[in-house]
Amino acid sequence: MATALKTHSDIADSLAMKRRGLTLTLLTLTYFFSYMDRQILAILLERIKTDLVLTDTQLGLLSGLVFAIFYATLGIPVARLADRTSRRNIIAVSLTIWSAMTAMCGLAQNFTQLMLLRIGVGIGEAGSSPPSHSIIADLYPPEKRAGAMAVYSLGVVLGAGFGTLIGGVVAHSYGWRVAMMTVGLPGIALAVLVRLFMVEPRRGLSDAGPVAAPAPMPSVAQGFASMWASAPARHLVVGVTLTSMIGYALTGWGPSFMQRSLGISMLDVSRYIALPGALFGAISALAGGKIADVLAKRHGLHVQSWVVLVMKGLSLPFALAFYLIDVPAIAIGSYFIYLIFANSYLGPSFALIQHLAPLKTRAMWAAITLLVINLVGLGLGPTMVGWLSDLLKPTFGEESLRYALVIIVMMTPWALYHYWRAGVLLKRAEDQAALAAA
Repeated sequence: MATALKTHSDIADSLAMKRRGLTLTLLTLTYFFSYMDRQILAILLERIKTDLVLTDTQLGLLSGLVFAIFYATLGIPVARLADRTSRRNIIAVSLTIWSAMTAMCGLAQNFTQLMLLRIGVGIGEAGSSPPSHSIIADLYPPEKRAGAMAVYSLGVVLGAGFGTLIGGVVAHSYGWRVAMMTVGLPGIALAVLVRLFMVEPRRGLSDAGPVAAPAPMPSVAQGFASMWASAPARHLVVGVTLTSMIGYALTGWGPSFMQRSLGISMLDVSRYIALPGALFGAISALAGGKIADVLAKRHGLHVQSWVVLVMKGLSLPFALAFYLIDVPAIAIGSYFIYLIFANSYLGPSFALIQHLAPLKTRAMWAAITLLVINLVGLGLGPTMVGWLSDLLKPTFGEESLRYALVIIVMMTPWALYHYWRAGVLLKRAEDQAALAAA
């Protein structure tokens, strides 16, 4: 019987590894739909503002806090469930929920209705990332994990790009309501494919050494405590949160800024800027993960944190140029250069956090990270921009959005400090481990 069980386990492991490319593709597509459904709102903000007669603060709430508070907080119980049950099934159900809610946003007649439907999107999307991070960590060993996370993070940049493209083009011809339905409904079909073809891997499948015997599942409080006890993890979470807040401010308000301050039409933003932007963002994400993997193999995992430090440092002047230069061609050129560096943080950041996480709490650590990122980054980033824009409007008029975005992007050096410090602490731990082994 033991031999039969072992054989069954070996077959399951072999199938999971054989299909890991397909699994990563399905996870990336799911993340793509997540960000497409989320980002479509950005290109539609000006149309929605006019149709429903909303303020920038209300638009910021819809893009940020209203969505993020449910998306982030529900990630914790979802992660708790994902550390116990089938992660594949959780992802499939969640994808169905948020896709349906996105399509229904097209039926909203006022701010309250749209707010409630955006809450529904946030509830659905809460079930995607924590189990996805956990599955990827089980399918790819530490030396390949940053690259796999970088591929997964393509869902962010490509989803945002296609959300802008499809949303703008469809809204131009048929209105913002039809655009919402157009991006929402196909996700339901993807959910069926996820349920049918994704393989649930054994926990710890790609980790070196024997797998520990099953232990009691840690509580949520223990998950927080174990993460807080890791100084490198603390710095990584703060760094990725601040970086995400700056990024969410841009993705949430960038299309509106281009329309208001640079005089570029919604259709031109969709047709000529969205796809090149997605391409440059994808190059950044893949290059960041690849460079981090190569340098980590040569010098240790701590280098991955410093890769982010350098890349994000290089992006800062181009972000400022985008916001402050009035010539549209130069501003958009600066924006594209900024994107080449901007998304390099995604793969290394999440891979390092999964590397530091205890095996039984990987989904929990991912959910805690996403809780902080989304409450502060996604929740406050776009919301603060909207609030600052309304606050600065008496002084700067229609240019108030420009200076609100500048204020947010100037927080970049704060994020860079935490990536530097995380690298220092990781290197110190690696040096101590090398001495102990000698």
